[in-house]
Amino acid sequence: MNTVPPLSDHHVHTEWSWDAVRGSMERSCRRAIELGLPSIAFTEHADWSRGDEAVVDLAGYLDGVEACRSRFPELRILSGIELGEPHLHAERARQILSVAALDRVLGSVHFMRWQDEAADASQAGFMRPDTADEMFRAYLGDVTDMLESDLPFDVLAHMDYPKRYWPKGEAYDEARFEAEIRVALRAAANRGVALELNTTRGGPIRRSLCPGPRVVRWWREEGGRSLSFGSDAHSPDHVAAGFDLAAEVAEAVGFGPQDDPTAFWLV
Repeated sequence: MNTVPPLSDHHVHTEWSWDAVRGSMERSCRRAIELGLPSIAFTEHADWSRGDEAVVDLAGYLDGVEACRSRFPELRILSGIELGEPHLHAERARQILSVAALDRVLGSVHFMRWQDEAADASQAGFMRPDTADEMFRAYLGDVTDMLESDLPFDVLAHMDYPKRYWPKGEAYDEARFEAEIRVALRAAANRGVALELNTTRGGPIRRSLCPGPRVVRWWREEGGRSLSFGSDAHSPDHVAAGFDLAAEVAEAVGFGPQDDPTAFWLV
C-alpha cells in the first residue's frame, strides 16, 4: 500500500546538478507519478562558492523541464533553482534569475564563512567536536545574513544543514542554539518566505529532518506561516522519502494543506 502522503516534493535534483550523478529528471517524474504526488519541483544547484562548474546550465535544464512536461501531462512539474549563498554572489544570482521566471527559488547556505575563509559545511570531518558549537553559530549567522539580504527567493532550505554532519558520537541539541535559530526564523518570517522541511532523502530523523519538530514549533512562534516540503533527492528512488514523518511533524504544530495540493502548507 502507498503510505506516502499526497505532498509535493519541491526540492529535487537531477542530472542537471553537479552532485547528482544518479539523477534523472525523467525517472524522477515517473517515480513521482508512481507515488501519487501532485507535483515535483526540480531545484538544481547554483553553487558559485564551489566554482562555475557547480552552477546549472539553465538553458539546457529548462529544455529538459519542457520535455518532461510534454511527456508527463498528468504531473505538475515546477521549474526551480537552489541558490547557494546568494548574498555572497549577488551579481551572479541576479543574473541567473533574470534568464527566466522560475516557479521555485530556494535560498541555501552550504559554504559558511569560518576563520575568514569559505568552508564547505558538508566536508567530511569539518564539524569537529571541539569547534562544532562555535561553527554552527557562525553558520546560523550566515543564514540570517542571507535572509536579511535583498536577493529574491521563496523558500529557506535546510536551515540547520550542518546537523547532518554533526561529529559522530556527539549529541546534537538545538536547544543550545535556540537564540540564534530564533533570530534566523524571525528574519525568515519578516521576509515572508516559506520554511522548508527537508527530509534528507528519508534518513534518520535526528540528523536528517532539517529542521526537526522543535524548530518547526519555534517557526510558528516567531511568526512563520508557511512550510514547503523537500526530499533533497539526488536520485529518483529518494523522491518524497521521509514525507510521512514530515507531514506528521507539520500537522502537530498546526500546519495544513491548502485546496491547491501544490501550494505551501499554511498555519
